[in-house]
Amino acid sequence: MPLALLALAVGAFGIGTTEFVMMGLLPDVATDLGISIPTAGHLVSAYALGVVIGAPLLAALTSRMPRRTVLIGLMALFVAGNALSAFAPGYDSLLAARFLSGLPHGAFFGVGAVVATNMVGPERRARSVSLMFMGLTVANIAGVPVATLMGQHLGWRATFLGVSVIGLAAIAALALLIPRDHAHAAPAAGLRGELAALRSLPVWLALGTTVAGFGALFAAYSYITPMLTDAAGYAEGSVTLLLALFGVGATIGNLVGGRLADHSLRGTLFGGLVSLMAVLALFPLLMSTRWSAALAVVLLGAAAFVTGSPLQLMVMEKASAAPSLASSANQAAFNLANAGGAWIGGVALAAGFGATSPALAGAMLAVLGLGVAAVAYAVDRRRVAPRVRAGRERLVASHVPQQPEALHR
Repeated sequence: MPLALLALAVGAFGIGTTEFVMMGLLPDVATDLGISIPTAGHLVSAYALGVVIGAPLLAALTSRMPRRTVLIGLMALFVAGNALSAFAPGYDSLLAARFLSGLPHGAFFGVGAVVATNMVGPERRARSVSLMFMGLTVANIAGVPVATLMGQHLGWRATFLGVSVIGLAAIAALALLIPRDHAHAAPAAGLRGELAALRSLPVWLALGTTVAGFGALFAAYSYITPMLTDAAGYAEGSVTLLLALFGVGATIGNLVGGRLADHSLRGTLFGGLVSLMAVLALFPLLMSTRWSAALAVVLLGAAAFVTGSPLQLMVMEKASAAPSLASSANQAAFNLANAGGAWIGGVALAAGFGATSPALAGAMLAVLGLGVAAVAYAVDRRRVAPRVRAGRERLVASHVPQQPEALHR
């Protein structure tokens, strides 16, 4: 695999760290700024809003620029947002800085996925995307726990300065390792052509599968702490280590999903969604003992992230005229899944169905994701069938022997 994928993974590591570390720093930020924890929670929402808005917008606006330049520029914006977060004098300015930090997130992964697939042969495209995403999953193993500990001992501002340093390292790696052929402007259909590519029904079905499938994950993962403490009986101090196990599972699932998707894109997607549905449905049983609860956390990460690379590639293939924009829109879909899944899981919890009820709500979302994926498959078959028949007819016609002219007299 090209060494340039390492540069993309470093950027993904920084982005994954800053996205998830705020959850662990909310009490520290709230105390320092004199606000309530629910108010501090809006800092998480501000980042997600930045991702949803910035992903398609920045991808469309930079569609005619060299992808290497775009990636470096996006990472520079990421560094600026985190540095401003570190020096924010108050809540409002920190809210704005978090929104700014989220803007380049989706576009970086979107453009990065296009660059990653262009550097390898067709038989390794999914694997190349999974290696870039590995930076995101490893962030949950090492980046988030270390950054959280740094914030707790050195102050939350030190965490964002540390993330800024990771961003600077990513910029240097991108400049050194991304091949020169990505330093030239990529062929583009213009803003109108890019947006036109998103009018396709298969593209929207692929995005819908992402929202439902990863909504299933976040319905459960957003409430994994109360499940582990209230249902499985773990002490709150053990949760950080258990969340690192989720990162281990996500890394394994991501790498396995990338390899399998190069052999069967659709089969890997269906298999991953079925696995996710099964794991979530078994959560009430798995959360009954500590050892099985720890296993459940690993299995949740693995089952969910098996589908990451297939979903990213599927969206890119369905919008081949605008792969960067479609790929970035898929990242916005991931964050919509985050917000929507957390809300649905919260509804189940607030209704009094028990500590593990968010997982069962997630299982139902996984079923919905399977349904959307099945509809997408049916639509693809209906679109392909006429072209296959036409090709067969042309092939048969080309082999029909021509009758001598004399026979027609």
